Amino acid sequence: MTKINLTINGQATSFDGDGDMPLLWHLREDAGLKGTKFGCGIGSCGACTVHIDGEATRSCSIPMSSLDGANITTIEGLADGARLHAVQEAWIEEDVAQCGYCQAGQIMAAAAFLKDVPNPTDEDIDNGINNLCRCGTYFRIRKAIKSAAQKLQNA
Repeated sequence: MTKINLTINGQATSFDGDGDMPLLWHLREDAGLKGTKFGCGIGSCGACTVHIDGEATRSCSIPMSSLDGANITTIEGLADGARLHAVQEAWIEEDVAQCGYCQAGQIMAAAAFLKDVPNPTDEDIDNGINNLCRCGTYFRIRKAIKSAAQKLQNA
């Protein structure tokens, strides 16, 4: 066991547990941040997507031992206080969620994607966002990403 220092949603913290523990379980069980969801457990579906040092990453497949000094942002830390992130606003306005289970991961993936592709086409979104949604709300997800892109450009 090695002490791992990291920042989660702007709060400095440390971890002294099993270095093989996936970040997902530390967030949910130790940090009490339940917005990040368990989906497949193998990094394929994206329900567990968080930002690690600004990059969208599947937290179920990242061991805690690799995170010393990392800056983690979860869905709970995406908003700026009471002000929602543009992607969160667009998700609500476009009524994206059906069951909602995968949506935190979808939002985190979209927020990171829009930093790199600020004016995406449908093809850009289809190629750049590979999170899965069992409800099949992909049309609304694409529409919300485009709406969020416009909001970010106008900000």
